[in-house]
Amino acid sequence: MEKPEHHIIVCCGFRTTGSPQGFCHKKGAINLLGYLENEINDRGLEGVQVTSSGCLKACDRGPVMVIHPENVWYGKVESEDAIDQILDAMEAGSVVEDLVLS
Repeated sequence: MEKPEHHIIVCCGFRTTGSPQGFCHKKGAINLLGYLENEINDRGLEGVQVTSSGCLKACDRGPVMVIHPENVWYGKVESEDAIDQILDAMEAGSVVEDLVLS
């Protein structure tokens, strides 16, 4: 495997027991993973890897998505439109200020 240029981590709210009970899961984060993967492929972003994770401990601001190596944390990523904005910004080397967690 080649080291990715960007690694996107999507909180899917799984607890240590493996139970999908977290806020991000309840807000549909897992359903956005397919769209995110398809959009990355459609854009030809070969250097981007997507990983779902357990709880990222920002439940009140979820669904949460983190992009590395930039270490940009996004919150309230609840729609395909939000994902499009984030990917547009990532490609442009910027961030979506309205969604950035501080």
